[in-house]
Amino acid sequence: MERSIQQYIIEHRQEIAKGWLDTMKDVSAEPLTNVVSENVYVSMNSEFLDIIFNHQTESPEHFRTKLEEFIERVVKLGWPLTYLTRAIRLLRKVILELLMEDEFARDDNYVPMETVQELELWVEPIYHELEDIYATSWENTINLQKVALQELSAPLIPIFDNITVMPLVGTIDTERASIIMENLLEGVVKHRSEVVLIDITGVPVVDTMVAHHIIQASEAVRLVGAKCLIVGIRPEIAQTIVNLGIRLDQVITKNSLRVGVERALEITNRQIISMEE
Repeated sequence: MERSIQQYIIEHRQEIAKGWLDTMKDVSAEPLTNVVSENVYVSMNSEFLDIIFNHQTESPEHFRTKLEEFIERVVKLGWPLTYLTRAIRLLRKVILELLMEDEFARDDNYVPMETVQELELWVEPIYHELEDIYATSWENTINLQKVALQELSAPLIPIFDNITVMPLVGTIDTERASIIMENLLEGVVKHRSEVVLIDITGVPVVDTMVAHHIIQASEAVRLVGAKCLIVGIRPEIAQTIVNLGIRLDQVITKNSLRVGVERALEITNRQIISMEE
């Protein structure tokens, strides 16, 4: 009987597709069409339906690959899992309505329970596979975005020959401190930096752990042959550092990036000269 249901779906593919696509059009898709055109939305619905239909004729490996590629695009568009699960529920509804109108239904248009169960056996594995692939794709996307944001949150920017700046914004935890250290050392070598300015103007809180990470970064820069300046030390941060008993004797500190740049130029035997007309 399972084969009969699948054969029915194959034979009535066009009718099922039309009913499902019409149903999907009737459902409010405003959150989805805000990021793509309506034509793209319709096209993706058609592609999704083709993948589901081909589930019966393709190998499990090929079906999963196609589904993974499609869901990856869905995740990148920011569409929720409910888009996929709703689509499957509506597909099941359309198939059941068609079953009620043909030889699968009894005289009272009632679809036998065994037929409904056989349809469920076809739908449920697809439903669960959708959830599994979506969750995996979403997690991978979030992890990639997290790595990208972390890298962007600790850039080393060359501002003059042999002088670079690393502006830090936001909270610094152990994981981010590791990225800062890695980017710092790689950037010093890449840009042949003689002086590195670590700007902590955008760091809201400097506690013992944050200060320890900054001192470690400064020491690492010194070990690769460059000087490190900590700039952007606001009065409240200076007071916190003193109250915590943190010693910065071996680190050059300045209260602003501008003053730090001037000091960096002096270290590299340069200076800013005002040109008068």
